[in-house]
Amino acid sequence: MVPQCLDGFQHFFAKLLSCCDLDLHRPARGLGDPERLARETVFSVSEIEALYELFKRISSAVVDDGLINKEEFQLALFRTNRRESLFADRVFDLFDTKHIGVLGFEEFARGLSVFYPNAPIEQKIDFSFKLYDLKQQGFIEREQVKQMVVATLAETGMNLADVVIEEIITKTFAETDTKQDGKIDKEEWRNLVYRHPSLLKNMTLQYLQEITITFPSFVFHSQVDDT
Repeated sequence: MVPQCLDGFQHFFAKLLSCCDLDLHRPARGLGDPERLARETVFSVSEIEALYELFKRISSAVVDDGLINKEEFQLALFRTNRRESLFADRVFDLFDTKHIGVLGFEEFARGLSVFYPNAPIEQKIDFSFKLYDLKQQGFIEREQVKQMVVATLAETGMNLADVVIEEIITKTFAETDTKQDGKIDKEEWRNLVYRHPSLLKNMTLQYLQEITITFPSFVFHSQVDDT
């Protein structure tokens, strides 16, 4: 059940691509320094340019201001701005490192960088841990796990009896909470992930590695060669 709380993001990038009517012939403007951003993330310069074209379309979906607000994020993720999603809210909040309620391109690219196939495993562990740490306390409480599980089940249309959910959470804590203090800290989460690598399966988006192959016209007039 724990991995299912990350499952929604597995479809995130594909939905972004499918919902955006991209103009592949319009040159990129306002990209800034793609070489620097490539150095500071796992993306190549060409991939940064491709992501920027996607970012421009998403950021103009509701308000054409060059920023992605939560409504646009929801619209890109679910094709609607009416559906509430705890999962989408958590992902948006983690992308929004400046805590101003909107995403600039660098935040968008840096956030997606964690989901790159070759991104360091520690980055994936850290991001997945923060998804569950709803109160940003540095540890995960039982109620937070239940909240995420219940929200994810509701969003996917799955129904489980409360007693079944409680049993799943109890078993998860019995294995993970080795300090027996009623919470899961970062070290315990990391140990759980290393014992069960499948927990990070949905922290990888193959689309990110293939974007310039799938959309070669995204690669514009870069002055920097990918090496």
